[in-house]
Amino acid sequence: MAVIVREKQFYKTFFTLTLTIALQNLVVYGVNLADNIMLGAYSETAMSGVALVNQIQFFLQMLVVGSTEGITILASRSWGRREIKPIHGISQIGMVIALFLSALLWLVCLLFPTGILTLFTNELAVIEEGARYLRIVSFSYLFYAVSAVMISTLRSVETVNIGFIVSLFSLVVNIGLNYVLIFGKLGFPVLGVEGAAIATLLSRVVEVVVCVIYMKRFDKKLRMPMRAYFEKIDFSVMRSFLKVSWPVMMSGSIWGLAMSIQSAILGHMGQQAIAANSVASTVFSMITVVAYGSANATSVLIGKTIGEGRIDAVKLYAKTIQLLFLGIGICTGALMYICTDWILVLYKLAPDTLALARTFLIILSITCVGSAYQMPCLCGIVRGGGQTDFVLYNDLIFQWLIVLPSALLAAFVFDLSPVIVFICLKSDQVLKCFVAVVKVNRFRWIRIIDKT
Repeated sequence: MAVIVREKQFYKTFFTLTLTIALQNLVVYGVNLADNIMLGAYSETAMSGVALVNQIQFFLQMLVVGSTEGITILASRSWGRREIKPIHGISQIGMVIALFLSALLWLVCLLFPTGILTLFTNELAVIEEGARYLRIVSFSYLFYAVSAVMISTLRSVETVNIGFIVSLFSLVVNIGLNYVLIFGKLGFPVLGVEGAAIATLLSRVVEVVVCVIYMKRFDKKLRMPMRAYFEKIDFSVMRSFLKVSWPVMMSGSIWGLAMSIQSAILGHMGQQAIAANSVASTVFSMITVVAYGSANATSVLIGKTIGEGRIDAVKLYAKTIQLLFLGIGICTGALMYICTDWILVLYKLAPDTLALARTFLIILSITCVGSAYQMPCLCGIVRGGGQTDFVLYNDLIFQWLIVLPSALLAAFVFDLSPVIVFICLKSDQVLKCFVAVVKVNRFRWIRIIDKT
């Protein structure tokens, strides 16, 4: 048996999916970068407040990812069997769950914005700015859920261009409205963080409008009418969906909560640490888009191949893709290290804050090699193969028994610097590689899921 794949179509499919999804993510993170730069020019306190709210947005994304991953895993297998009708029911159930979870988070944020932010920091000025932003931007959570489900449904049948198109429209709207509303241009009042929140909300509305128009007018694969989302739910499909997606939902929720606690740890180390972490996280997200795109691409590719019944091909694909992950990680780490200073000149922040952000980025340029390997191995190969509960248990062990305890001790018992605390928070990205290489190459993650 061959050691690596020799099929040109495999590489064409993998890199087409990866790069298209990466471009979409790049545009999405470009919105966050624009917010960071513009709010940083307006006020470092405002930027810090919005950075904390973005952790709530990240938690929402982790909740919704349970639905979107469930759609990808089940729908891609139906696509591999060329069965289109079941995908409609799968998408409908994913939409119901995503909207329910988003509505709950929206309601909590709308009613208790200040109370939530006090969990992240005790800086009163930062909390005040963040609460002003959260009261408005929380309305965008429902629109985000709708567009995320639609994009995931289309992606599962290898329609990935729409994600990039939607994100590009969102970027243009967000940047334009940010400039006008934050700084009070073209006759508008200076709204600061509230202007940024309005810009984000309207850009989310635009995303949904573009998705609906595409599915109604241009999609030729799914041919899914909008009324399909309002039809009677097929509970047999619901059972299959929950069996696959509940571990992903739990994993996402636990991961999102852990990330929020990580931000709270740094948040209680001062406004400088909050701002530096915001800069580093945004830059990291933009530069690692190919690594994260490869995870989504792999999940579709593995799921489709299993749906076709080609199990030997799945094993060969898994071996080859691991080598691609390593190559992507090394290139990403080198790029991040080289570009650090060029990116930081865009920010108008205090010198000490920029110096701390630079140190954070150097650390991330090392750990991202591990991230680029283990994350797509576990979330792309293992989860796409059908064993969706493994990532949940793995995250529970690493986040709650290693990362968070070590960071809490470093920050509040030994009173170590934010740099040491940051290293503790990112240590799992390297440690998980040892788990990933063993897990993937045993191939026990290949699961044949009942047809839906």
